Amino acid sequence: MNLLDIYKELNTAAKCLAFLEHMRWPGGVKCVSCESERITALVAKGKRNKKTGKVGPDRHLLQCNECRFQFTATTGTIFHDTHLPLEKWFLAIALITESKKGISAAQLSRALGIQYRTAWYLAHRIRKSMVEANPPKLTGTVELDETYIGGKQRGSKRKLLNKEVVMGIRERRGDLRLIHIESPTAENLGEQIRQHVSPDVKQVMTDEWPAYIPAFISAGIKGTKHETIRHRDKIYVRGNVHTNTVESAFSLFKRGLTGAFHKVSLKHLQRYLNEFSFRFNNRKAPDLFGMTVRRMALAGAMPYVTCPPSLVQG
Repeated sequence: MNLLDIYKELNTAAKCLAFLEHMRWPGGVKCVSCESERITALVAKGKRNKKTGKVGPDRHLLQCNECRFQFTATTGTIFHDTHLPLEKWFLAIALITESKKGISAAQLSRALGIQYRTAWYLAHRIRKSMVEANPPKLTGTVELDETYIGGKQRGSKRKLLNKEVVMGIRERRGDLRLIHIESPTAENLGEQIRQHVSPDVKQVMTDEWPAYIPAFISAGIKGTKHETIRHRDKIYVRGNVHTNTVESAFSLFKRGLTGAFHKVSLKHLQRYLNEFSFRFNNRKAPDLFGMTVRRMALAGAMPYVTCPPSLVQG
């Protein structure tokens, strides 16, 4: 679904709730308490406000015939107890999933007519659903590289002092992983290689950074599978050996960081990396919007206190 379809088909709370219900329980509604399939739909009439005299909207509830528990499609999800209309939630999801270079909370705030803090929190709840739980290890031809994220610094001495290290792992014609690491040591690189790259990998390609050799040894990847390209000698492609594929992903993230977010908090850097990785890996998915809504429906609640907004933009 594109943005226009979402605006036309999901323009009321009832339509959004029905869509979310279908995404959460494609095989039929189940009780969130006892998982019974004996469910009855109820309509609770809206209450009258004593001060204004206005009657609130009706509430569409689901009741379990076994344990009598009443719930809705938002119960126990990221949408639970939200005061923001689901119509705006779905528009925000569409904007984030369709923005190749990301969209800032400030832009979301202007587009949806909501406060900046609300937009910031909303965006981070969407990013939470984009985290891949136990992703499969990469097995084909895999490129590894690292890049540095941070502001400019004058002088050449200790020029990387205020930079953060981002490690990129990408399988050609496959998935991408962007990981924030403390430093590009053999120990840190090896830990991520063991987590994301299979020992049965066909081939791994890196630049001449010496820490990769002990890192691959610790991960159980034989040296014969490791190919190196020497960027220091101004060599960037040697036959099939290069790291251009993972570097193109770095370029996309940096353009989004500079053009859309401007600044991100170090505390939340990995969330932005997860967002770009998820969107990149599913760029050819026929319904990325529906996939994201389904993941949000299956993800647990995210209380505000777990991610208070920092003072930087993003």
